[in-house]
Amino acid sequence: MRVLVSVDMEGIGGVVDRSDIAPGGPGWERARELMTDEASAAVRGVFAASKEAEVTVCDSHARGLNILSDRLDPRARLIRGTPRPLDMVAGVDRGFDALLLVGYHGRAGLADAVLPHTLSGRTIDSVRINGTVLGEIGLSAAVANRHGARTVLVTGDDAATEEAGDVLPGVMTVTVKRALGVRAADSVHPAVACSLIEEAVPRALASAEVGIGPAFPSSVDLEVDVRLTEMMERLLLIPGSQRRGPRTFGYPDIDLSTAYGLVGLVADIAEIA
Repeated sequence: MRVLVSVDMEGIGGVVDRSDIAPGGPGWERARELMTDEASAAVRGVFAASKEAEVTVCDSHARGLNILSDRLDPRARLIRGTPRPLDMVAGVDRGFDALLLVGYHGRAGLADAVLPHTLSGRTIDSVRINGTVLGEIGLSAAVANRHGARTVLVTGDDAATEEAGDVLPGVMTVTVKRALGVRAADSVHPAVACSLIEEAVPRALASAEVGIGPAFPSSVDLEVDVRLTEMMERLLLIPGSQRRGPRTFGYPDIDLSTAYGLVGLVADIAEIA
């Protein structure tokens, strides 16, 4: 059994503010420890399910330089750094059986969620694949499904786990904090968060009926709503792109994995404006 563990930071227990998630910010070093510990808990859970497992952890926050490699469970490989193919699920195209999403957060525009956004809180208001609004949970699961990996567990705040249930019916979730606002939450103790994750992983991996994820045809239609009208000027220089509204970037007939990568490129280009 080969398992990929994609780990973001906004959905980690105890993380609530931009100063926690910004590299170099006053809360970032502590948040790195919490993130690494929840990742290690997921790794322990995988090996509790199968001693013959192969586990890779993907550092999926910001520039991918957050997880403390010397603190991570040594049985796991670690993907870090950006840019890289398939971004938050880098490596999922290399024959993984299952995907775990740890520390994930709600999509852009979601109310009552801690630090909600989709790939970029500064530039993107919404992402749609074939008209379906997806956040990072749905996009990651869809790309994983495209490459044959089931998304079997999602952890984060209550908004993230509710969103996961909507896009992945029946998926196992672990709620490590309850949102009290965009920058406030009621979190369990870090040790409790790790225990909950570790205990959930074997059960999630054993649930063969869930985790198939959003399924799309080989060619999809992509739409991205950017935050400001002026962001569209540079985006429309991308060959094949379409303007579908004052702030809506469109790209038809594109492979799902390529569309996922294009969303990240849209976020980067839009920020130049």
